[in-house]
Amino acid sequence: MSEQTEQVSIGVPLPRKRVVFTEGGKGGVGKTGFMIHLAEWFLTNEIPFTLLDLDTENKSRGSLKHYFDGLARKINIHTEAGLDTFIDCLSGGAPVVLADMGAGSGQVALNWFETMYPDLADQGILFTAIGVVTSDPASVESVLSWAARLQNRVHYVIVENATSPQSDFSYWRESDQSTRFREAFRPAVLSVEYRLAELENASRQHGVTLAQVAQRKVDLPELQKASFVIRAQSYRRRLFQEFDKAKEFFLP
Repeated sequence: MSEQTEQVSIGVPLPRKRVVFTEGGKGGVGKTGFMIHLAEWFLTNEIPFTLLDLDTENKSRGSLKHYFDGLARKINIHTEAGLDTFIDCLSGGAPVVLADMGAGSGQVALNWFETMYPDLADQGILFTAIGVVTSDPASVESVLSWAARLQNRVHYVIVENATSPQSDFSYWRESDQSTRFREAFRPAVLSVEYRLAELENASRQHGVTLAQVAQRKVDLPELQKASFVIRAQSYRRRLFQEFDKAKEFFLP
């Protein structure tokens, strides 16, 4: 561990803070999309937060910086300098850090967590792990694999992300392993409905958030359709209702 990290660990206790991070692992399940919507919830409620893009493999069009270029900060926690930067973000600034891990970063990210956790926990830092599950059993296995390592050192938010109109979450809801996980760790479970593919794809391509579409702040003709505006308003309202149900998992 670097000298800078050690100085933070033994210094004056930090104010109560929380790190909310997506679990690395299986890609394509919607982790970054969830963090984009959660960041919008923080902005709408005027809650100060720091937004970190820890996905060093993510292409620019799929990254947090693509949507929040002036707000999101990209750092590489695989390096000593990146670890120090992460500590600096905690030692000053906003009380909440939203951090998006990269897909496939499992072992490296878990090693990072286990290195940092003891000292940060001593400083009163709380952690929330975001696990996203889809109809694909592999997404559930990824979440359970992370939980086997993280154990009760974090709070868990599980997102049932509907990636098709008839998404089937039976493996997550009914398998023995998932049942034991829910009984042991009592996660908050949020439901994210299927979003129209045309709206999702256009928003991703141009780095446009639901808020921008819903509030008609987009100059792109394909995202100015009345149907898209109404859908964006509806999606956003229901997403925020889900976030409100689990707000104690997101706040210090």
